[in-house]
Parts: sequence; structure tokens; C-alpha cells
Amino acid sequence: MSDGLATLRRRLEPLLRRIFHLYWWLVRGMTLGVRGVVLDESNRVFLVKHGYVTGWHLPGGGVEIGESFVEALRRELLEEGRIEVAGEPVLHGLFFNSHVSRRDHVAVYIVRQFRQDRLPAPNHEIVACGFFELAALPEGTTPGTRLRISEVVEARAPIETWR
Repeated sequence: MSDGLATLRRRLEPLLRRIFHLYWWLVRGMTLGVRGVVLDESNRVFLVKHGYVTGWHLPGGGVEIGESFVEALRRELLEEGRIEVAGEPVLHGLFFNSHVSRRDHVAVYIVRQFRQDRLPAPNHEIVACGFFELAALPEGTTPGTRLRISEVVEARAPIETWR
């Protein structure tokens, strides 16, 4: 991505977040999301880079009406990483994400049993993704993402807010 496009995206990001959350506020009283800390057999973590927001993040997204958290997790991992959950994901914690809005709550699951036939091709939503060594997370990995990963791999109690 060119520097000009990256600069434009950074400038538009706050506006886009507000628009998305205004829409979600109108159609849903509270936003519920789900994220996965997906760790492979080498203890590398799967991260995604979105086309509409800066930084590297845990894969995940919104929970749709009539959908459970685990159903949303399975759907999002398949959409964003071609990751098919093979075992039962383990709930790491529930988090209040005030950085997004005062209505946003995120469930984070740990996924160690999965299948992935290949990495997905970049698209308009996910421009890059991959597994990363814990000691070498990509530049731009968000603070909340780093915090969730460290809680999981160091077996620490989760902090209730996303940060």
C-alpha cells in the first residue's frame, strides 16, 4: 500500500469507526464482538491486518443477531483466515472495549485445535494475515492485541477492559 493511501486511511479511520458504530447503535442496543487467539503447534499466533483500520489484530468480528459467540468465532475465523475450528474453543475472557464505543463488548477465545489448508488471498477486508512468533509480532500490532496474547501465553488473569 502506498504511503499516500496509508495516510488517507489513518485520517479516515476515526470517521469510519463512528459511522459503523452509529449504524450498529441504531440497529443494535449494544455491540458484541468475538476474537480468537489462534495458536499453532509452534505457539505462533495468527493475526490479521484489515483494509479499513490500521494495525494488526486478532481475527474476529461482530456477533450477528441469533448467533452464539462460538458460532460467530467459527464464522469469522473461516472468513478471515480460512481457519476451521476443530475442537472446542476455550473462553479467555469478556472485555469492555471503550476505545470503540461505550456499548462494545468482546469475547476472546483461545483456539489451539484447527485446520487451515492455506492462507487466504488478500481482499478488501483482510489485506494481510499470517502466523507470527510471539517474540516477533509485526510492527503495528495493537496494544489490546498484545495484551490479550500475553495474558493467554503467560496464563495471566485477563484485565476486564480491552485497552
